Order: sequence, then structure tokens, then C-alpha cells
Amino acid sequence: MEFALSDDQRLLQDSLKGVLAGAASLEQVRRIAAGDTEASGALDTALADFGLASLLVSEDAGGLGLGLLDACLVQEVLGYHAAPSGFLANVLAVTALGTYPELLTRIAAGETKFGLAVTELTSRRDGAGVSLANGKLSGKSLLAMNIEGATHVLVADNGAHLHVVEAIPDAVQMRTIDQTRAFHEVKFAGSRPVATLETCDRFLAVARLLIAADTLGAAQAMIDKAVAYAGDRQQFGRVIGSFQAVKHMCAEMAAKLEPGRALIWHAAHALDIGDPEGPVMANLAKSYMAEAGTFIARTSTEVHGGMGFTDLVGLHYWFKRIGVNRQLFGSPEQARETAAELQGLLA
Repeated sequence: MEFALSDDQRLLQDSLKGVLAGAASLEQVRRIAAGDTEASGALDTALADFGLASLLVSEDAGGLGLGLLDACLVQEVLGYHAAPSGFLANVLAVTALGTYPELLTRIAAGETKFGLAVTELTSRRDGAGVSLANGKLSGKSLLAMNIEGATHVLVADNGAHLHVVEAIPDAVQMRTIDQTRAFHEVKFAGSRPVATLETCDRFLAVARLLIAADTLGAAQAMIDKAVAYAGDRQQFGRVIGSFQAVKHMCAEMAAKLEPGRALIWHAAHALDIGDPEGPVMANLAKSYMAEAGTFIARTSTEVHGGMGFTDLVGLHYWFKRIGVNRQLFGSPEQARETAAELQGLLA
């Protein structure tokens, strides 16, 4: 039995790569990281025209009705180009909002854009956390994603619920090492949810799987850049790619990456068909890619030598994206613990 992408799935990735080659080129990423709203707006428009918002929404609600594996393929391409996007937030909103067809229809039409304030599902600092009392939310959430330009925010409380907030709450941008994506501290003072949902293993599994796919794309980009540099840079009259040590570094990066790709594909397929193994594999994929991505980011930088630390090459955008992804929605250790819990392996 062959387990491979369909022609349509390969076409989806190739088409998106063509769009991002211009809208998320290295120069455009530099501009976005510097806060250029024109560059980020052009990227948002290009992705909206591509129709990403409707990808997972059912056909009955006006969407394309594709699966989670397709979403992972899209997120991989976004990670490959270090492109900031609200795609992940909208996918998680669609995952949570299965019983709210009106919101799903508006997501598919591009009228509704979601932000995410769900960090507290996996970690919480002193003074942070959101609670619901008398129908109103209070508290604050850290490292909220895709808040700028969002019409709705998906909020996790201190219990086991997700809330949809329509009015954009008070938000202050937080500084992280990844300057291509904006994170915010979001404060809630009496916000009334328009919908309240129970969280579930699937929601966190999808979040972690999409982050793993993003890291997969970023790591693949760093390998490709290292191989291209090794085939061009010369030392002692030879390209450095001809040196055995450099060959081994590039081969080891590729060997580290491929199991992660297989894990992500398998987890996405299992979640799509409702296999109970899906959430377990999604958590393992997140954990594996966090570790493998860190290794690849470091090794690719070493292949570039001193040039790897310069802005001229721009490796640091992918390096930092992988670093932030490692902790988003839980560390690799937390993901492995969740996988063990789901299998009943913890007392």
C-alpha cells in the first residue's frame, strides 16, 4: 500500500509556494519583521485571494471541505517561507466551532477572522489566566496570536472551556524572539462570550500538529539553504559540500526530518478518519519536531559558518520561528506526557 500525497495535494502546495515566492520572499519577511504594514497587508491579501480561509470549512457552510492533512500541508508551506498568517487560528476556530454553522460560513467568506488566546491551556504564569463569572470573562491571556485584524477571539479559561469573544479586548503587543509574528497580552474586563464550548483532546492535538507542520516547513527551508550554500561556498579551492564533515551534517539533518514528516502525515490522516490514535500521534509529532527542528536549526547555521549569524542570509528568521514553535501549545516534554496520558500509561 502506498501512502503518499495525491496530485491535488501536491498541486495545493505548489500553488501556495508560487504565491508566497513573491508575497513572502526574504525581503518581504524582513519588511514584515520591521513592522511594515504594507508588506504584511500584501501578504494577507494574497493569502485571502488564494482562499485559505475556506479550506477546512464544510461545503455545506460554503467552504472547500478539505481535511486536516491538507491544512498541515498548507501550514508546512507557510513555515517554509516564515510567513505570518492567521491560517492556524482560523483552522483551530473551525475545529472548535462545529456546531456554529453561521460563524463557519462567515469564516469561509473571509468576513470573520479569529485570534487565539489559548496559551493557558498548557501553561500559565503568575497573574495570568482567564475566568468566567456571571456570564463575563475577566483576567488576561499571554502570547495571544493573530489579534491584529481579528473580528473574534477564541479564549481558553482556567477550566475546560473555550469562549468566543466578538469585541476585540484590550491588547498589548509582547516581544518575542520571532519578529515575523505578533503576540499580545490580552486583558478581559467584563467581555461577554457569544459562544462557549467544551475543550477536548482533539483541539489541543490539532493545535500541536499544526505547529509541528510549521516547524517541518521551517526546518526543510533551513536544510535547503544549507545544501545550497554548501554547493556554492568555496574553501581551499573546493566547494565545502565536497568535504566529508559537511556532507555528514547535511545528511544527518535530512535523516532527522523525514520521521517527522511521516508522523505528521499519519497523525493528520488518523484525526481525519476519527482514529483514536490520532491525538496520540499528533502529540508525538509535536514533540519530535520540536527536538528535530532545534537540531536542524543549529546544524544548518553551523554549515553556513559565520555567515549563518548575519542578516544577509536571514537564517535567523527560521531559527527563531522554530524556537518559538518549540514552546507554543506546550513544550516537547508536555506533549510526550499528554501522549502517555492518552494511552493510559501514567498512574
